[in-house]
Amino acid sequence: MAIKPCIAQKEVTLHILKTFGIHMSKKLGQNFLIDNNVVAGIVSAANVCEGEPVLEIGPGIGTLTQALAEAGAEVTAVELDRRLLEILGRTLEGYNNVRVIHGDILKIDISREINKEKYKVVANLPYYITTPIIMKFLEERQPVELLVTMVQKEVAQRMVAKPGGKDYGSLSVAVQYYTEPEIMFIVPPQAFIPKPAVESAVIRCTVRTVPPVELVSEKMFFRVVKAAFAQRRKTLANGLKSAGLSKEELEQVLTQAQIDGGRRGEQLSLAEFAAIANAWSKIVSDS
Repeated sequence: MAIKPCIAQKEVTLHILKTFGIHMSKKLGQNFLIDNNVVAGIVSAANVCEGEPVLEIGPGIGTLTQALAEAGAEVTAVELDRRLLEILGRTLEGYNNVRVIHGDILKIDISREINKEKYKVVANLPYYITTPIIMKFLEERQPVELLVTMVQKEVAQRMVAKPGGKDYGSLSVAVQYYTEPEIMFIVPPQAFIPKPAVESAVIRCTVRTVPPVELVSEKMFFRVVKAAFAQRRKTLANGLKSAGLSKEELEQVLTQAQIDGGRRGEQLSLAEFAAIANAWSKIVSDS
């Protein structure tokens, strides 16, 4: 049972902001959720269980935090905007399963703040910093089993994109290498104040326990991916030359990987990127 009024309502949110004299920060990408169905949908997508550790990024005034707490999660919420700490102290008062930390999620020692074998990340992320935050957790191999995040719809589409389309790029490859992503639902601008200029999407990324491809070197894999998408109009062969392969090495790599160098990066699957990376790694080890 709720112990406070539901924050995810326009009237309640406006009252809180007015009471504390808070104006939304464009710099921090602040848009506050005012649709409880959306909030409930995010919590449902995260499949939160009683006592389960959850890390929330950017709790704002506690809208999603409140729902996570009432679902029984043990919430650690990291908020950058110091002005909101007093508000969170009031809106989340009485929830003994919530801990609020002031800090920048890209700079703090996450392992120290949430020292758990496994936890979930649930967040309504500021659009301007979505990708760096998601990639930080994945690249650092944080013990995250699930990320459920609200992002700009176009970013979500890039994360789940398959080879051959304009949305497919290095972000698609990276996210799909580390996780199994799926778009859960689309969120209209009317669900926020102020209304953003774009639609949003809730995306669930289930972190893989085993990578989808076998690699000799993960570093080489991402080097190949970066080269392939550095200039999208370049052919794969030209991209790999720019990344440091000589003409002879390039022919050797493409022959061994059985890949046509005239193709473009946006046409290659994860398995094909892996084949190129493994062939390149073999050349390096043999030389």
